[in-house]
Amino acid sequence: MPKKEHAESGLRIGPAELEDVDRIAALLGLLFQQEADFQPDPESQRAGIQALLAAPEMGEFLLLRDPKGNVLGLLSLLYSISTALGGRVATLEDFIISPEYRGRGWGHRLLDAALELARTRQCKRITLLTDADNHAAQKLYHAYGFKRSAMCVMRRLDGPEGQSASSAG
Repeated sequence: MPKKEHAESGLRIGPAELEDVDRIAALLGLLFQQEADFQPDPESQRAGIQALLAAPEMGEFLLLRDPKGNVLGLLSLLYSISTALGGRVATLEDFIISPEYRGRGWGHRLLDAALELARTRQCKRITLLTDADNHAAQKLYHAYGFKRSAMCVMRRLDGPEGQSASSAG
């Protein structure tokens, strides 16, 4: 994906690269401090970021950068196949703008870029989750045509933090 520069500020939106791992992890730490279901874990976040960057067919990060290359915002799309729709779909997994850059339209620009990327990748649907009390994010998503689903989100974690398969009963 080509980088899009915004002349009025010198900020640009473009794809992530391997050297961005620590910058992305720092922003994800901020995001996970805000979310009810997640906790920051820099080691786990770095492992996930590296895995995604190594497998772009699985998903992509879009980054908002200043002229010096600092990462000021990010959005990730994860890809899968929907049997219901018969093709590729995306999950908008992570989305954050640094607090000092919020309220300036950068979230809209980053979301516009992600929707265009999903179209380019021929995604038939984009699904996302947001905290139930994150009304600002919900307002943004509604403005872009996202609607509540009748589906109920359920989750299971295996490993030390979650229930293992053998203890299910």
